[in-house]
Amino acid sequence: MTGTQSSQGGEVGTSGSATLPLNPQTERLCNKTSICSRSYFVVVMVFFHVYIINVIALLFYVHYSSGQEDDSRSRDAQNSDHSRVNSRDAPSKVEYQRDFSLPRIEGIRVGHVQKVSLTPGKEHLMRTLSMKPLLFEIPNFLSEDECQVVMQLAQLKGLMESQLMVQGDHEELVKELNLSPEEIFNLLDINQDGQLQQTEILTHSRVRDGIWLTPDTLTEIYAGLKADKNGDGLLSIEEFRLLSSDAFQRFLQQQGVKKSQLVRNSRHTWLYQGEGTHKVLQDIKKRVIKLTRLPPVLVDLSEPLQVVRYEEGGHYHAHHDSGPVYPETACTHTRLAANTSTPFETSCRYITVLFYLNSVEGGGETAFPVADNRTYDEVSLIQNDVDLLDTRRNCDKSNLRVKPTKGKAVFWYNYLSDGKGWVGEQDEYALHGGCVVTHGTKWVANKWINIDPDYQRQARYQQLVSQQLDNSDDDSSTVSYDTHSSNAHQDL
Repeated sequence: MTGTQSSQGGEVGTSGSATLPLNPQTERLCNKTSICSRSYFVVVMVFFHVYIINVIALLFYVHYSSGQEDDSRSRDAQNSDHSRVNSRDAPSKVEYQRDFSLPRIEGIRVGHVQKVSLTPGKEHLMRTLSMKPLLFEIPNFLSEDECQVVMQLAQLKGLMESQLMVQGDHEELVKELNLSPEEIFNLLDINQDGQLQQTEILTHSRVRDGIWLTPDTLTEIYAGLKADKNGDGLLSIEEFRLLSSDAFQRFLQQQGVKKSQLVRNSRHTWLYQGEGTHKVLQDIKKRVIKLTRLPPVLVDLSEPLQVVRYEEGGHYHAHHDSGPVYPETACTHTRLAANTSTPFETSCRYITVLFYLNSVEGGGETAFPVADNRTYDEVSLIQNDVDLLDTRRNCDKSNLRVKPTKGKAVFWYNYLSDGKGWVGEQDEYALHGGCVVTHGTKWVANKWINIDPDYQRQARYQQLVSQQLDNSDDDSSTVSYDTHSSNAHQDL
């Protein structure tokens, strides 16, 4: 019986090996539960794999996140260390955003007349006198009473000689650069012909110790120093070597100086226009702000009002109120905020407003030698023995002359626009001078608007002044203006 069960119930596998027989009841139970077991197993395995995948993904996420955070922390630490090093190596410099532009009045054309409102209930007529430089004329800018008050205040303050005997910039440059006589000769020899004409010397060396050099003066100096051996009016390199750097100055000092030989023959003083000053002075400043359309802070931080008196014979040879600004040059008014040391300074006078305080009996015109010229060439200012810079002899050769009339104002831009709403290059056509007074006395006043062509320097200067005013109960603005005055004396 056992063998029968074995033969009936036995199964032969594919490998030929027999499996153990199962009884019918057990076999039925296994057939039902095997399906459930396999399904359960599959489900469990799916969940298990999903779990494993999630764990692996989580591990990867944690690994890379921590790595990026470490890298970020490392970079931040490096940047922090780098910034600390930089802060120690170089002083911090605040960059100011340009929050306003400089308005510039349009000239339209020579002779164009436009109305301007400068005082309540009154309109002034402003006429364009030239386009190069941009120059305007405003009759009756000041009343007769205002002119009288300004002259009286100047006399009460006291006037001083305008001309100072200061050493020229050329001598300072020669000393700083340590130039040899040959190098100086080559710089002066414009046409490189191996000889120095008088015009070449005058072009580079117009002023010596405040003395205005002319061709006649040079001829006199040559003869006194026995420099021009053959008397042809030219200096060779051999003749030039025999002259010491201060030979001209020593000769002129020995000869004595006449007022007619000075660059400027006048007397002047400065009148502060801030709070507490005479109402007329404050009114003039307010009128200038309306005329120029500039922010009041720029006018407030500029030079005081300069009042000048020319006696009969008084003059001022042609000059520029402002010089060109190079990287090695600082503006006088912003030098404290420049944060750099520069060997040279110049008065950065963006606008000149000139007031005539009286009508002159004879002479005294304001001459603009090259106004509206097609070109400007410094060498060509002296041609055929005519020196256009000489206002004692050749004022009638100037392209434009403005007659002094009581109450009239003229104003012009000493700089061009940079095309972006700020100060650009120097306008060389703004060359001007005071013609010799032949009869009577001439009274004028100058209001200069000082603006640095470097916007950042101007902004730092204004911030510095503002901080000084906030941190001090003293009249810091008066101190600032006094500093301006002492510096301005050196420029005139």
